[in-house]
Amino acid sequence: MKETPQLLLGRSTAIREVRHAIEQVAVSDASVLVIGETGTGKELVAQSVHRQSARANNPFVPVNCGAIPSELLESELFGHEKGAFTGAISTRAGRFEMAEGGTLFLDEIGDMPLDMQVKLLRVLQEKSFERVGSTQTRKTDVRVIAATHQDLEILVSQNKFRMDLYYRLEVFPIKTPPLRERASDIELLVDHWLEKYPAGQRFQLEPAALASLMQCEWPGNVRELQNLTERLMILRPGQKVRALDLPEKYRHSDIEDHGGTFGQPEVQSLPDQGIDLKAHLASLEAEYIEEALARSGGTVSKAAAMLGMQRTTLVEKMKKLGIKS
Repeated sequence: MKETPQLLLGRSTAIREVRHAIEQVAVSDASVLVIGETGTGKELVAQSVHRQSARANNPFVPVNCGAIPSELLESELFGHEKGAFTGAISTRAGRFEMAEGGTLFLDEIGDMPLDMQVKLLRVLQEKSFERVGSTQTRKTDVRVIAATHQDLEILVSQNKFRMDLYYRLEVFPIKTPPLRERASDIELLVDHWLEKYPAGQRFQLEPAALASLMQCEWPGNVRELQNLTERLMILRPGQKVRALDLPEKYRHSDIEDHGGTFGQPEVQSLPDQGIDLKAHLASLEAEYIEEALARSGGTVSKAAAMLGMQRTTLVEKMKKLGIKS
């Protein structure tokens, strides 16, 4: 299979696990259920599965089930014949026909009305459907990938989602991690988005600003981070962004107080007998690294941001000094 562009950026363990799951399921034709909070990139997961599958050269067709009125959803999915209902002035193909041979992505499947769930289940089982206003049965060869931010098991228990459809869709579940669980990817994501702008317009995150962002909750997840990146492009084009330059909701209190670094060490007088400066500095360096690791809960990337260095540089220093995270 030919190599496909990387859609899911990140080096964190959480995102690597998602990429591994995509590689596993892409080679099959199984239904996939993508579960995750709003803004975590569920459609990117679906696109990645499609691009790495044997259907990659055929259409990828997305449908947001929550954005289409329930009375129009059947026509949207299966199409309709001319005159099938008021306003049907011509015959129209539905999304299943548009996705023939490819992948149909049903976003926010938890918002689909119960009567439509019955019809979708039939298509998944029988691989056939009829347009609205037609009695002609049409065969379909489409892979369905569904996504939701809701807990479908709870909806099933509340009789708001069909159990048989749930198990039909959840052949292979993939959970998209929230940004707060992959904070080490923030710098990489921001740099990726900045590459779309001329070099003179790109801002640069100071270590303190990055450390502050890495401690945020991010209720809007990756989408929220992208919006903040665009805002900072407007506010600080071509400049360095300090922690205090961030909008107030993104400033972490302990980062603000210390400017993203630790307090300056107390300067001691040089002993009369002199000092082994190299050993003293190595000891001081080790103390700061250990404190940074303790503050960051052992997360090396967060500790590196606090210390104003690259993660790889910190890893090398930790090895040299015999420090473990």
